[in-house]
Amino acid sequence: MGVARDERARLSDLLTEVGPDAPTLCDGWTTRDLAAHLAVRDRRPDAAAGILVKPLAGYLDRVQRGYAAKPWAELVDLVRTGPPLLSVYRPPVVDELLNTAEYFIHHEDVRRAAEGWEPRPSDAARDTALWTAVARTARLHFRNSPVGVVLRTPEGKAVTAKRGQNTVAIVGAPGELLLDAFGRAQTRVAFEGEQSSIGVVRGLSRGL
Repeated sequence: MGVARDERARLSDLLTEVGPDAPTLCDGWTTRDLAAHLAVRDRRPDAAAGILVKPLAGYLDRVQRGYAAKPWAELVDLVRTGPPLLSVYRPPVVDELLNTAEYFIHHEDVRRAAEGWEPRPSDAARDTALWTAVARTARLHFRNSPVGVVLRTPEGKAVTAKRGQNTVAIVGAPGELLLDAFGRAQTRVAFEGEQSSIGVVRGLSRGL
């Protein structure tokens, strides 16, 4: 089982456990909203384009509300079974490339919205896949930083997210770095550098 499929299965189990009204780290979204988002992303590319294309945002909202209205067990099953046969996301290689970060992040959005959360134990395959995602997207997330930014694991793997003066290093496990890059506040990362530059980096708008 690939990392994307594993994260999808674990998230689906968690959604079943916590129910449709649990909080998430996505502003304003309950677990029902999050599940609807994932179902639309996997199954309705015509609507999912509204995530990035603003003129289609209203259409996306209508389609997503329709999915959110489905019975909870049915909606979770749509998430669990993943992309349909003819979806661009269906081939395992594409699924791993495009869905590993998506499902890991949203799994943690549910896990870390609960009090007393802790990072999951390290997993070599998952950490390798998440580090690949970090390295691939780092420059996009930190493109507006006025100071240099380097992302580094405790073991010493590093990627330059933004070249510049007064460089700040953000240090953490691959999953923590990925969550931080996508703007999640509930992470376990450390910052190294001048305090003024660290303050700048902490205040950056993250995500896409």
